[in-house]
Amino acid sequence: MSGFIPLYADDALLVVDKPAGLLSVPGRGPDKADCLAARAQAEFSDARIVHRLDMDTSGLIALARGAEAHRTLSRAFAARAVVKRYVALVAGRLSPPETEWGTVELPLICDWPNRPLQKVDRERGKPSVTRWRVLGYDAAMDATRVELVPVTGRSHQLRVHLRELGHPMLGDPLYAPAAIRAQAPRLLLHAAALAVPHPFTGATCAFESPPPF
Repeated sequence: MSGFIPLYADDALLVVDKPAGLLSVPGRGPDKADCLAARAQAEFSDARIVHRLDMDTSGLIALARGAEAHRTLSRAFAARAVVKRYVALVAGRLSPPETEWGTVELPLICDWPNRPLQKVDRERGKPSVTRWRVLGYDAAMDATRVELVPVTGRSHQLRVHLRELGHPMLGDPLYAPAAIRAQAPRLLLHAAALAVPHPFTGATCAFESPPPF
């Protein structure tokens, strides 16, 4: 639990660069007690998780300090006043959209018999929107680097949406075929930029974390 060093810390806000493989909050069972929330609370007892990243995803997470900051920051997330940008490496050559940014709108629902997997369900799924643009193509890996902006925040949204475009993320243990999963030692998805209104001042606080891949 020691050695927790946030990228930013004041009396209302913490911003952390979460490594891949670490849970955001505790899972079921004592073997899943180690998580970002527990590590933060060991150093900042009033730290509270406001949003999450999948265990397999690395990158920026904001935590609130205290109940008031938590309420304010939670409202900002609910009002979509927070901007999140991700970078991923996906299989194959993803053709750029006709405009700079493309949009995926596919409703998602939990695939209950196979949870935690999510699936597209046009009748019962919740609206899910992702904006995306191509950053480059790596011919040696036959992989495309993509920037992703989730407009909504459904579980596994980015991973499912890119798979539905026909380009699963490299190293994805849940949604990629075995050959694509084996192309990387981890899921190549990183929360690279985060902009949040400060819980007390309202000023925009912007942070960046270069992808480690």
